[in-house]
Amino acid sequence: MPDRQTDASGGARVRDVVHDVVAEVASDELPLVAGLARSDDATVVRRLSRWGQRREPLGFGLAEIAAMVTPVVWLAVDEVAQRLAGAAVDGTAKGAKGLLGKVFRRKKTPAVVPPLAPEQLVEVRQRVLELAAQRGLEPEHAITIADAVVARLALPRGPAQGPTDPDASTPTQG
Repeated sequence: MPDRQTDASGGARVRDVVHDVVAEVASDELPLVAGLARSDDATVVRRLSRWGQRREPLGFGLAEIAAMVTPVVWLAVDEVAQRLAGAAVDGTAKGAKGLLGKVFRRKKTPAVVPPLAPEQLVEVRQRVLELAAQRGLEPEHAITIADAVVARLALPRGPAQGPTDPDASTPTQG
């Protein structure tokens, strides 16, 4: 994905997180990610949600495939980001100080996940594991996916930054 973006808070676009995680754990699904990237985030979430429940094709030529990583990652990251953003807007997120309100959901504007606190990363990891189980992924594969999502969210990279420092702190695993 050539057009990686971050917002002023250092957050990462949901679609960039999905691309990076899928490239790491299920590179054969990158054509699916590329196809989905042609749509706005709200449309992608709607398609992936329906597809998982009704076993429908995704609408751009890919046939039904059993357990896939892309829907799990996209739906989990988007869902947690939206819920945390809603909590921040309602004033119920402790310590967020409005940061989580920077998740955008406007047509043609990709959703952005701000940097997350360790406890929020644990929540994201748990949600990935739950969705992976619902979608029929093997538990070992689900753990690999969840860990990759947390690692990517813990160390967001901007477009001009190089590889992250391997000595940087790592997220708490739970």
